[in-house]
Amino acid sequence: METAATRHPALREAAAIGVPHPVKGEAIVLFAALKPGFTPSEALAEEVAERVAEALGKPLRPERVLFVPDLPKTRNAKVMRRVIRAAYLGQDPGDLSALENPEAVAAIRELGNAGT
Repeated sequence: METAATRHPALREAAAIGVPHPVKGEAIVLFAALKPGFTPSEALAEEVAERVAEALGKPLRPERVLFVPDLPKTRNAKVMRRVIRAAYLGQDPGDLSALENPEAVAAIRELGNAGT
């Protein structure tokens, strides 16, 4: 999914997580960091979601595409999806000592609070 999303020319990187959904059980939320020169918008989010749906099929279309300045990563550049999920859902993300950029967690937490 992340590879399909990052084929969009505006995306630098992306991370997908599963979140609880009242009907489906679980839905996909895609977090995306943009390349310089691109601006987040609803239209761009729709384009990215459609690109994923075209590549993987409509059932795997992200429920939401959210833009963040950066994804939380370890010093080895591994994206911390468990931290993304916990921050978005307002849960305790656990040990963050391995994060290179803990400020990325705050941006995701704000998006989660805005969605509730």
